[in-house]
Amino acid sequence: MKFNLTAQDPLSKARAGEITTDHGTIQTPIFMPVGTAGTVKAVHQHELKQDISAQIILGNTYHLYLRPGLNTLESAGGLHKFNGWDGPILTDSGGYQVYSLTEVRKIKEEGVTFRSHIDGSKHLFTPENVMDIQRIIGADIIMAFDECTPYPCDYNYAKRSIEMTHRWLKRCCDRFDSTEPKYGYSQTLFPIVQGSVYKDLRVRSAEVIASYEREGNAIGGLSVGEPAEEMYAMTEIVCNILPQQKPRYLMGVGTPVNILENIALGIDMFDCVMPTRNARNGMLFTKNGIINIKNEKWKNDFSAIEDDSDLFSDRDYSKAYLRHLIHSGEMLGAQIATLHNLHFYLWLVKEARKKIIAGEFYDWKNMMVKRLGQRL
Repeated sequence: MKFNLTAQDPLSKARAGEITTDHGTIQTPIFMPVGTAGTVKAVHQHELKQDISAQIILGNTYHLYLRPGLNTLESAGGLHKFNGWDGPILTDSGGYQVYSLTEVRKIKEEGVTFRSHIDGSKHLFTPENVMDIQRIIGADIIMAFDECTPYPCDYNYAKRSIEMTHRWLKRCCDRFDSTEPKYGYSQTLFPIVQGSVYKDLRVRSAEVIASYEREGNAIGGLSVGEPAEEMYAMTEIVCNILPQQKPRYLMGVGTPVNILENIALGIDMFDCVMPTRNARNGMLFTKNGIINIKNEKWKNDFSAIEDDSDLFSDRDYSKAYLRHLIHSGEMLGAQIATLHNLHFYLWLVKEARKKIIAGEFYDWKNMMVKRLGQRL
């Protein structure tokens, strides 16, 4: 994997760059649609590519390991062959999913034992086998196995947690560096900065992560319930330490406003289930603010979903029709809303990139932040 920085905004730390992988080039800043179980929910691969202009998607180690399972994925030749997506794929190590299974998991130095949410069967994730699993899934970018601390989190717990995450990282790197990719293309490993909302822990973790000199770095454990100001403060601290010449990935973030504010702090890569999950519940993100399409006010609004959009479904369908579909529980409603939200998120980061290259990002960001957060 290679990363080239191509532009820097003069009034913020926003930057534009290019990540080159064996499955294609990614222009940053970028938003990555989440395909937890091998699919971005309600979206075909050709729609992802042609209509949404996605450049990279996510898979999730925990979910793919349980179903369809490693034998199926390996027999298919990896996730790319299995799901028909030929662009880059990043896999989340499963640390976040295991963290969210608070009732059915146990964290020890060796790794994490957990029970499947599907059938209750018992499993063990270790730093070593999570590297092997992600190799088999076939991701271009593999995430280190870490512990994601909850919010709020006791300082001493957060301190013990980052120390274990750092020990696990050493084991991840040792295993990754002693194994080969499975399917004839290169793979890379990103470590993850943790430390909850404690400045000294974030500084220490960022320094440790930077010292490993991997090809990219991630920031985890944010967007887990803390105030946005805390997220921005931690991101800023970490971005000041992580190396300039490598991509920075802020995991699980976030709203359109969160994305713009974090781009301004120096983040290059984002992912979040928000555009897809909220779409299925009738929440649309638009250039002028947030629409709850279930509201009565849209019942007889026959204007296009977003008339200046270049997405076919934004122009072809009205707000009233989409409201009807969502209220009726029609699958097409979830599909249209999901297409819209993902297209909007990809438009937003593409526009941010243009403004960074033109040297106009800072003022544009401030204008957009005011607009995007309002409820229509």
